[in-house]
Amino acid sequence: MSPAHALSLPAVLDRLDRLTDWEKRPRGGMRVGLDPMRDLLARLGEPQAPLRVIHVGGTKGKGSVCALLEAGLIRAGLRVGRYASPHVESVTERVCLQGRPVEGSVLASALARALDAHEAARRDATAGRDATWFDVLTAAALTIFGEAGLDWAVIEVGLGGRLDSTNAVDGEVAVVTNVALEHTEILGATRAAIAAEKVGILKPGAALVTTLAPEDEAGAVAAARAAALGCPTLRPATPPGASIAEENAGLAGLVLDHLGRRGALGRDGAPLRAGLLDGAARADARLPGRLERRRIRHAAGPVALVLDGAHVPFNLAAVLRDLAREPGLPGPCIALVALAGDKDAAGFLAVLARHGASVIATEMPERRGHAAAALRALAAAEGMEAEAVAAPDAALTRAAGLAAQRGGWVLVTGSLHLVGALRAATEVPGTQGVV
Repeated sequence: MSPAHALSLPAVLDRLDRLTDWEKRPRGGMRVGLDPMRDLLARLGEPQAPLRVIHVGGTKGKGSVCALLEAGLIRAGLRVGRYASPHVESVTERVCLQGRPVEGSVLASALARALDAHEAARRDATAGRDATWFDVLTAAALTIFGEAGLDWAVIEVGLGGRLDSTNAVDGEVAVVTNVALEHTEILGATRAAIAAEKVGILKPGAALVTTLAPEDEAGAVAAARAAALGCPTLRPATPPGASIAEENAGLAGLVLDHLGRRGALGRDGAPLRAGLLDGAARADARLPGRLERRRIRHAAGPVALVLDGAHVPFNLAAVLRDLAREPGLPGPCIALVALAGDKDAAGFLAVLARHGASVIATEMPERRGHAAAALRALAAAEGMEAEAVAAPDAALTRAAGLAAQRGGWVLVTGSLHLVGALRAATEVPGTQGVV
């Protein structure tokens, strides 16, 4: 391997991209199992072993809950790492130290070591030879965290939980935010089956924190798993109709309170607590592409725009509910939509139809997804005004033009990959740069 100072992140990513990346492929044939991941970590010296971990899974909200936990722990004066997926604009977003993406050189060095471990496993014909793109990236992140002297690592599940690469860690708290039908070809066709996969991140001695009620189909499965392991189950007392932000903060606050009761302290010696999530911490926890207010310039004037990577119907419904309470989004919604091929496109578009949106359907090159024409047809079947514009940048121009013409606003949704592709073409409200 080249010396660390000579490593280039693009060159190392080129090595990484030769591995199987299930974020870009149909997932029906996805390899499941933790043996390759465990082999990589053993070859890297078990970097995850000393980490105190909060492990966060669920259908939606897990990234925001992780960011809130990170912000609260930093507010307590602690040294924190956060691992997240997918990224919006740069792969370095996936590995954060103290709330900031790691330097490219740091990630390059760790990735090179993880890739070398993968190549050694191939030579030795051990389980690590089957490691995927996500396995290697996760191993690199854990290597960075293990060497950073962290007080806590906040780890977001990639897909599912039980067999996800991140489940090589032992969390002191397992969070399952919620459960909806997604990735059914891998996780199962019912919410109960999916819950069984997601609650697989719960380990003996840990606590389960979830919004799932015990009488709920998925909640009953999660509660049974916790009872079988002798783990307490904690649920936040969020009021009916709470916003997405309030629900996420309720979960993160409950985790901090639980850890504080168990003796976890901040740098000042005070127990961890929900009160660490004050206004400043919540502001620090805002993530790109999650209810993110932006605008796009148009000849007729700036057009209000929201970026949100919602990709399942229940989360889109919550996004639209919360946006309906927001000022500055007058007139009709023009929804710019791309969806992965394993998403419930009909259900997703039906939610938009109930809110009276018009649709510009697009697609992401090199991503397994619904064709723009197919999305347009599904939207039309719901009685919606819909167009298909396959190229995302041209689709954004068309959506902005319609919104300007009608005095409306644009919602870019369905995929964080779409959000990442278009975010640079937008600007923060109030800025003067031309896009």
